[in-house]
Amino acid sequence: MSGRKQFDISAALDQAMRVFWQRGYPDASLDALGSATGLGRGSLYGTFGNKETLFGKCLDRYASIYGAQYEQALAAHPGDPVRAVEAFFDVVLSRIADPSVPVGCLVAQSAAQSLTLKEENAMQVRGLLDVQRQRVRVALADSSADSRTLDELATFVVAVNQSLAVLSRAGTSDAELRSVARLACTTVADTIARAASEAVVVRPFLS
Repeated sequence: MSGRKQFDISAALDQAMRVFWQRGYPDASLDALGSATGLGRGSLYGTFGNKETLFGKCLDRYASIYGAQYEQALAAHPGDPVRAVEAFFDVVLSRIADPSVPVGCLVAQSAAQSLTLKEENAMQVRGLLDVQRQRVRVALADSSADSRTLDELATFVVAVNQSLAVLSRAGTSDAELRSVARLACTTVADTIARAASEAVVVRPFLS
């Protein structure tokens, strides 16, 4: 329409996402969001709604970008759950090392700031963490370990992932982060092997 400024909504959403990612929800002011997106307050509200709604859209955007990468990595090694977890951490560490995006993880940062979020946003963050855990759990399912062990391992892998994001924001080196990931993968492998060994011992006894 003549006289009306046109803009790319997806690009504006990406820029807003980076502001929340870099600053965290409490410090992502409307001025900072407007400066990053090139939109005035009126246009921000008119396009995305209030700050809470915009933040929710940014969480969805983040999840759609990186969630797809996680899912692809975890599904790339059927029958080899340890390799799947290694591939998952490779994606995580590549994102952390990417100089074109803010340090850390938007979900991890938002989870740490849950008490400052509106309940709807806090529930959304918890939901994204649960989706991540479910993805990992599916990748671990192709092993002989019992369900309880696999549930615990899935939670463990997600916890390590969130820790990597926090450590990266504190300036931990790439080498140290990769060491943490390697130890996590070793823990997963050892736990699965131990559970499988115990299952073999128990079955003949029960029979």
